[in-house]
Amino acid sequence: MKTAIVILNWNGKKLLEQFLPSVVNFSSEEAEVYVADNASTDDSVEFIKQYFPTVKIVENTENGGYAKGYNDALQHIGADIYCLVNSDIEVTENWLTPIINTFKKESNTAIIQPKILDFKDKSKFEYAGAAGGFIDAFGYPYCRGRLFSDLETDNGQFNDTTEIFWASGACFFIRSEVFHQLNGFDEDFFAHQEEIDLCWRAKNSGHIIKYVGSSTVYHVGGATLDTLNPRKTFLNFRNSLLNLVKNLPSAKLFPIIFSRLILDGLASVKFLLEGKPNHLFAILKAHFSFYAHLFRFLKKRKESLKKPNYYKHKSVVWQYYAKGRKEFTELR
Repeated sequence: MKTAIVILNWNGKKLLEQFLPSVVNFSSEEAEVYVADNASTDDSVEFIKQYFPTVKIVENTENGGYAKGYNDALQHIGADIYCLVNSDIEVTENWLTPIINTFKKESNTAIIQPKILDFKDKSKFEYAGAAGGFIDAFGYPYCRGRLFSDLETDNGQFNDTTEIFWASGACFFIRSEVFHQLNGFDEDFFAHQEEIDLCWRAKNSGHIIKYVGSSTVYHVGGATLDTLNPRKTFLNFRNSLLNLVKNLPSAKLFPIIFSRLILDGLASVKFLLEGKPNHLFAILKAHFSFYAHLFRFLKKRKESLKKPNYYKHKSVVWQYYAKGRKEFTELR
């Protein structure tokens, strides 16, 4: 089973200096390592050629973000399994083995995520993926090991292998055949939540998504776009709504979108009370962009014979803020 590890890079020489060595040292025997460069203007490519000659380079002609960057690069990479890794990921020894073995044993498993811990505090789960993702009844993404900004300590509670709804784009394994059958990532997302859309489409096509807790990586998070950046708020709020329009069953579409618009308004008030007016304006901008994309995304909707139950818990927002439930195992 041929595996290609593909790191997307844009002006990330410092991150490559810090994190590429672990990927090369702990992966080269089981996989080929690639860097897909998104038209960097720093000397990232020259650095790789000089210090990591075994790493293959795919040079994209423009910075199309996460979605287009990977779509463009993966057209030039032949492998059975693609492993898409953020440039701020540190991998560990033998991290690939349990995941590759799972793919070999389970032909219907199309996407896998490892355990993702926080590089800055390796006892904690990391925001972007933690121990596997789900979506609640109102379309809010959450993870085992992470509810909103609350991160659980890793005490081995998620060392299992289990089915999840979405896998994190920070470290995302997918069968190449499935990736291309689904036409890859939706480039209208640019960045953030495009992996949730791809996972949702994979689910609707009958594929299984797994979390493999015997494989561990460490993620810095926010290395390319900090959580305090209003741009990140804009992308997350807009793309979450677009995800729902594209993938919700018809009977649920209007009531959930209507509810989300109200909840987004409450989130705007929360940002204002916290003294973060830039994030309030980011949500407003996200809604205007959502309306601009609405008809195109309505055209993208395709009803599937298989409509998975997209939520594990009914309302994470209510349980977190009203009930004070901060850990995954407390949810009802």
